[in-house]
Amino acid sequence: MNFVEPDLTEVQFSTLSGKLSVKKKNDLYEMDFPAYELKRIEVTEAMEKAIGCKPLEAWIGRDLVCVLENEDQVIQAKPDLEKAKALDGLLLHITAKGKDKYDCVSRTFAPKLAVDEDPVCGSGHCHLVPLWSEKLGEKGILAYQTSSRGGVLYCELDGKRVKLAGKAALYSRGELCIEVYRASMQTGVCCLYTI
Repeated sequence: MNFVEPDLTEVQFSTLSGKLSVKKKNDLYEMDFPAYELKRIEVTEAMEKAIGCKPLEAWIGRDLVCVLENEDQVIQAKPDLEKAKALDGLLLHITAKGKDKYDCVSRTFAPKLAVDEDPVCGSGHCHLVPLWSEKLGEKGILAYQTSSRGGVLYCELDGKRVKLAGKAALYSRGELCIEVYRASMQTGVCCLYTI
């Protein structure tokens, strides 16, 4: 944001899912998403075989969430991604209570989308924050995604919304000229836009 306009504190993006706003709060950038509702389901042998250990609990929303015994199980897990494809849910999240400064830890796998592991998954935390908020009796959750890249998320459950905040690093700067073509089949008109 500071590279667009130095005093800007909020940017809105138009996405396929609607408007997405990013707010700058001190050194964090916060996004606001709908929370997923979870339903507890039975732990199955298929889950155990896919993850490599037996989950304590399983929950389903859009994605499958499996709660493991401890942080070490999450870190050391080597899921069988072919077997994970057969599980319910779009993505697979494994999670456990954090043992030190984090309330919870997690990892996210998306073999159905041809993504082995998502380094830091925002939509995953829209499942995890409501779950851990209820378990811990806290609205604010400090989460750590234990992928090889890893990432800290400052999370807050706000009614049926989840606020996710984190730090960002500048990746690149530059100028981009995009030509957008739009053809109208009804009028036979083709428009060229330069942004």
